[in-house]
Amino acid sequence: MRRMSLLLLAATMLAGCADERASGDAVTAGTQAPQTVPQDRTPPAQASTGAASSMPSAAAPVTTPPPVPDGDAPTPVPDGDLNLARFSGYGDIPFGAPVADMTRLWGGELKVIGKDLNDQCYFMAPTWSKRPADFSFMISEGRFARFSVESRNFVAPGGAHVGMTKAEVVRRYAGRIEVQPHKYSDGQYLRVKDPAGGKAVLVLETDGKGDDARVTEWRVGVPPEIDYVEGCS
Repeated sequence: MRRMSLLLLAATMLAGCADERASGDAVTAGTQAPQTVPQDRTPPAQASTGAASSMPSAAAPVTTPPPVPDGDAPTPVPDGDLNLARFSGYGDIPFGAPVADMTRLWGGELKVIGKDLNDQCYFMAPTWSKRPADFSFMISEGRFARFSVESRNFVAPGGAHVGMTKAEVVRRYAGRIEVQPHKYSDGQYLRVKDPAGGKAVLVLETDGKGDDARVTEWRVGVPPEIDYVEGCS
């Protein structure tokens, strides 16, 4: 009986020692400072590259073309220049140039209009001209004598154009205008001489006499052809 009691006492003491060791280990583990793991803030190169390649590229902004001028403002002409009209001629074609040189000086094809009716006075026009009245050259006795314009897409020497008011024309050519009555309407002919003293004249036709009257057509040429009011007659 005593032997059994001794065995039980030894077992109890051994168990107490084991619990004490386990408790000590737990306390040690709880009070130990946690290890600091450094954080790398730089994303992996592969991840960065993968994200960039997988994202769709942003759509390029849509560029809206500038509005085409309207109203009284001229727009670019087919030959690419608004300012080829001069008192000396048109572009590289001087007044008096022989008809044989017209195509070469123009730099492109010109269609002939009305020569079958009058081979002494007729017209030539660029192939892109839908209406000869919009833009054409007058050939008189085998030579370039004048050009006429009814389109607002051309600018006369000095800056006038179809659609401009008489008041604007008078301001633009101040002191240089001779006014004459129109032969067929209530409008007028506004004649402007070459400021350089040449023979050529700019004639602008208006649809009325007041300051708000509008230019309906204009022409530049040498006498007597510049004053032909019915084309070649």
